[in-house]
Amino acid sequence: MRMITIVSLGASAVLGLGALVVAKTVLPNVAAAKAGVAASPASAGVAIVVASKDIKYGDKLDASMLTIVKAPAEVAPVGAFSTIQQVLSQDHGGAPVALQPIAVREALLPAKLSGPGARPSVAAEVAEGMRAYTIKVTDVTGAGGHALPGDHVDVVLMRDLTPTAQNRTYVSDVVIQNIRVLGVDLNADLASSKAAEPKNVTLEVSVEDAQKLSIAATLGTLSIALRRTGEADVQQTRMMATPAFLSNAGGLPASGGVRRVVSRGGGVYRGPGLITVVEYSGKGRAAAPAPAPAAPAPAAPSAPANEKPAA
Repeated sequence: MRMITIVSLGASAVLGLGALVVAKTVLPNVAAAKAGVAASPASAGVAIVVASKDIKYGDKLDASMLTIVKAPAEVAPVGAFSTIQQVLSQDHGGAPVALQPIAVREALLPAKLSGPGARPSVAAEVAEGMRAYTIKVTDVTGAGGHALPGDHVDVVLMRDLTPTAQNRTYVSDVVIQNIRVLGVDLNADLASSKAAEPKNVTLEVSVEDAQKLSIAATLGTLSIALRRTGEADVQQTRMMATPAFLSNAGGLPASGGVRRVVSRGGGVYRGPGLITVVEYSGKGRAAAPAPAPAAPAPAAPSAPANEKPAA
C-alpha cells in the first residue's frame, strides 16, 4: 500500500513538471503569434472620419466638427472618408452642409452631406443664396417638356387687359431671364435626358425673383422659353401688346404705351406705341401768312337813259 502511494506521488510530480514546461514554452509562442496577427495592417484598422460632436441638419462643416479614428477594415462603413480634407472639399470643392443630423463619433458618408454623392434632392442642388420656386406649366407653356434639370430658361408672362371687351388686348412681358431649371415635376436628376409632359417646373431664383414670380402668377399665364446651351446673355426687352404686334410697330415703351412727342415742324411722329400725343412747341419753320383777299373788279359804266345807241 505504501508503495502505491509513493508511485502516485511520483507520477503527480512528473505531470506537474510537464505542465510547467508546457506553460513556459508553448503558451508564449501562441501569444506572440496572436500579437503578430493584431499588428498586421489588415487588423490594425483603417482611418475614417467621424463627427467629434453632434452635427445638426443644415450645419456647415468645418475642421472642428471632425476627427479621425481607427476602425477594423471589416467593420468600416463603405464610402467613409479617410481624411478631413476630403470632407471639407465634398461640395464642389467647398465645405458641405449636413443633410441629416449626425451623432458624435458617427462616420461621415457622402449621402449625409451636400455635394456629389448626396441623395437626389432639389434642396441639395440649390446654390448658396438662391431659392427653389415652382411654377405651374402645361405641355405647351413648359417648352413642350424639353426643358430638363440643368437647362436655363426665360419666364414670360401673358396678360389679358380687356377680358370683357369685344376686341381683346393681350400684353406679354419677360419676367426674368437665364435661370436654371432645378426640376421638372418630381424629376431632379441632372443626368436625365428623357423629355416628359410637365405639370410644374422648379426654378433656381433669387429671393427678389421669387417675389416677382409669385405676383406674375396671379396676373396671367406664365410660360418658359428654353435657352440655347451655354447662352447667358440678358437682352433688353419691352412689353408687347396686341395692337403693336398686329401693326408691326414693335414693343410698347416703358410708360405703358403712351408716348409724348414734341413736334417742331408740325409733323406727326409715327413711332412705336399705342397712343401718340403730339404737342406743337411753336419753334421751327413759321407758318406762311395767309394771302390778302383780292379786290373786286370795277363794274362797267352804264349808258345815260336819253342817249340813243349809235346806228
